[in-house]
Amino acid sequence: MSDWWYRNIVEPGKLPLLLALLAFVLTFLITRCVTRLIRAGKGPFHDISAGGRHVHHVVPGVVLMLVGGFGGVATGGRGWAAALLAVVFGIGAGLVLDEFALILYMQDVYWSERGRQSVEVVLLTTALGGMLLVGFLPLGVDGLSPDDRDDRGNLIGTLLLHFVCALISLVKGKPKLAVLGVLVPVISIVGALRLARPDSPWAKRLYRRRPRARRRAERRARRHDARWAGPTRRLQDLVGGTPTGEREGT
Repeated sequence: MSDWWYRNIVEPGKLPLLLALLAFVLTFLITRCVTRLIRAGKGPFHDISAGGRHVHHVVPGVVLMLVGGFGGVATGGRGWAAALLAVVFGIGAGLVLDEFALILYMQDVYWSERGRQSVEVVLLTTALGGMLLVGFLPLGVDGLSPDDRDDRGNLIGTLLLHFVCALISLVKGKPKLAVLGVLVPVISIVGALRLARPDSPWAKRLYRRRPRARRRAERRARRHDARWAGPTRRLQDLVGGTPTGEREGT
């Protein structure tokens, strides 16, 4: 076990990433537990206010991210200081992304339906961090040979292809496939080739004069939502709490 730990985590320099990811997940889970207790009026916890203004935990989160990020760059990512700063960064990222929806909408939508996007972003970030930890490199360039890396033309072409596929997936209303496709290019390629979501910018512009393609996109979206919307919402409720106006599920 110790040999595996050194060979796969310590020697490749992935210990700061592991610590940051663990701190990120634990901070998010603890924060959600505390906010749910505050919401239910249980325990010793309460909202923090300063001068009559509610201070959201995104504020200390931003400070911790700055300290951990700039400090990590200054240390070069090595040594015990880098490991400590990685934990600081992970804690800050957990606090910030827990209120991602508030930043996106510039409103306190923490317990609303739109607040679910914070949970989605946290789950997606955790998946991406885990993929980086087990060896995936951005844009899939880890599969290139040394000769390919020397060939700048091939490398640039590969990067552009992956970027375009991820961008098309995003415009087609598939942000999760776009983000995951940055690390696993085949995912963004699938998203780019398949029909767009009917409410996406791609569909609104390009399916306007193609009623057949729009109907197909609507049928596919209904089937997808009918299959995955329920399990996805239950997972979000389990992790982040049920939005206001819905029955508490935890």
